[in-house]
Amino acid sequence: MTASDKAFTGSIAQIYDRLLVPLIFASYAQDLAQRIGARQPRDVLETAAGTGIVTRALHAKLPPDVPITATDLNEPMLMQARTHLAGAARVRWQQADALALPFADRSFDVTVCQFGAMFFPDRVKGYAEARRALRPGGRFVFNVWDRIEDNAFPHVVHETLQQLFPDDPPQFFTRTPHGYYDTERIKADLTAAGFADIVIETVTHRSRAASAHEPAMAFCQGTPMRGEIEARGTPGLEAATQAVAEALERRFGAGPIEGAIQALVISAA
Repeated sequence: MTASDKAFTGSIAQIYDRLLVPLIFASYAQDLAQRIGARQPRDVLETAAGTGIVTRALHAKLPPDVPITATDLNEPMLMQARTHLAGAARVRWQQADALALPFADRSFDVTVCQFGAMFFPDRVKGYAEARRALRPGGRFVFNVWDRIEDNAFPHVVHETLQQLFPDDPPQFFTRTPHGYYDTERIKADLTAAGFADIVIETVTHRSRAASAHEPAMAFCQGTPMRGEIEARGTPGLEAATQAVAEALERRFGAGPIEGAIQALVISAA
């Protein structure tokens, strides 16, 4: 992972929230909220909350007396997240590094993280912090993307950008979002952080968009891939986005499109 992989700056947060969240994140947020709700926690800590799709799912699922503390390293993402739950008194938003959480030991029943662990520069340290914040018997529940080949839209985006920039192909997707799917490695990292009773499930959903242009915009301009494209100059961000849209349309057709998405959902005690 590079420093730019965590750069959710400028208009990225708004595009991410408007296009990418419903495209690939919403169904997995509901999945996590269901799992956490079944545990009947007294309180929940969320790390790497992004623009708050899991926070919203938890707010809708959990009883109104269960407080939710939602954190993210990137303040622009939290600013966007706040717009959705501005009047929710039980939700506390706080800028925080998942590798150095500003909370006392044994403060929460559940720690949850949606598609954030791939961005941790030191995953064992991040997991150890999640464990430190948990009370005895608490659970760490999180998910990570599976191989890019099992995720239809980003796979086409990645392959198209490889062809568009053959001399210096951008590798953000395979390096970070889809770069941490080896189950034995995940188990080893969690074990090193002190976790036990590790359960890993493969969960598949369908990703749907009104047109090929939506995922092209979402992945090219609503993720740190934007910075990689812009850094390479010609043909530029708009031309690259258009090329991706055309590739998606060739693969999935004109009009509404859909494709498979696949992730690993992990729970550890």
